[in-house]
Amino acid sequence: MTFVRVCGAGELEEDTPKRVELDGTPVSLVRTEGEVFAIHDICSHANVSLAEGEVDDCHIECWLHGSRFDLRTGKPDSLPATRPVPVYPVKIEGDDVLVSLTQES
Repeated sequence: MTFVRVCGAGELEEDTPKRVELDGTPVSLVRTEGEVFAIHDICSHANVSLAEGEVDDCHIECWLHGSRFDLRTGKPDSLPATRPVPVYPVKIEGDDVLVSLTQES
């Protein structure tokens, strides 16, 4: 599994998504509840950026229609989305946030 630096840990504010691109793939990074998560940044229902949504209770909510995705699994837990979005492995090394585009199983 190859990890790539995407930002500094200090660049992530608690419960505030940050959109980055990794090899052309849009990724939303979220620091919440003491962890950093990486989730595909495009909602599976409406093709809009999840990084523009709100974070609450380890979930990110799509700003357009209100679907909520679990940051740990990518699974939606509210309609209208019914398909999960990919989540990606994250490592913190020093002040670096590293992400692998290999999906967690």
